[in-house]
Amino acid sequence: MKYVYCPTCGKKLTSRFSYDEGNIPSCDRCNTMYFDTPKPTVVVAVIKDDEILLLKQSYIFKNSKVLVSGYVSQGETVEETVGREVQEETGIAIKDIKYLGSCSILEKELLMLTYMANYSSGNLVKSQEVEGVEWVKITDALSQMEEDIVGRTVVKRVLQELSKN
Repeated sequence: MKYVYCPTCGKKLTSRFSYDEGNIPSCDRCNTMYFDTPKPTVVVAVIKDDEILLLKQSYIFKNSKVLVSGYVSQGETVEETVGREVQEETGIAIKDIKYLGSCSILEKELLMLTYMANYSSGNLVKSQEVEGVEWVKITDALSQMEEDIVGRTVVKRVLQELSKN
């Protein structure tokens, strides 16, 4: 988020040099600098035996399936977000959450934290924000995710992780 006005006093921000960060929006009245802050999100590859959970959400990609994803809420750890998003979008519980890495999408101001997790329990029940949810052979997942570059990267990383075991 790029600040233009001080969220505390409403004064128009000026630019202040902050060494290695460069010029940062700053409020002279409140003596506060407002650094650009990306929105943290999670992307989760849920694994069950030799299958991976894929969702259809046309508002994200018209012709691709995606992994479970969502925004981190205030007061919530990233790991709590992972479990909550999977449960909310699919109705299932997960276990063995493992961090895979991160990526950034500048144009959407997103910091995407990627994870894999194993299915624990429950039956698939899609939420209203999801058009479809299904288990797919993990070896077939990439061919169903043409538009989802981040998701494809996560699936490739999952395949590497699974080949280690």
